[in-house]
Amino acid sequence: MNKETALSSLQPGQGGRVRSLRIAGPMRLRLRELGLVEGAELRCLGRSPLGDPAAYSLCGAVLALRDRDAGRILIERTEG
Repeated sequence: MNKETALSSLQPGQGGRVRSLRIAGPMRLRLRELGLVEGAELRCLGRSPLGDPAAYSLCGAVLALRDRDAGRILIERTEG
């Protein structure tokens, strides 16, 4: 069963597919340029020692996002 949730809720090793970006302005444009678009698949690689930011694998690249930004990106969790 797939569940829609915020990207920030992923733990290392978990993955998902982007459903929507709830970020506006320059940050939204920058994330889209980096490949964070609806339908893109990503995986949480790890978190910093204090838990924020987290690193995500996206299209063969590694992207680090703060929880406040990742919390505004909705994903659908995937298995495996």
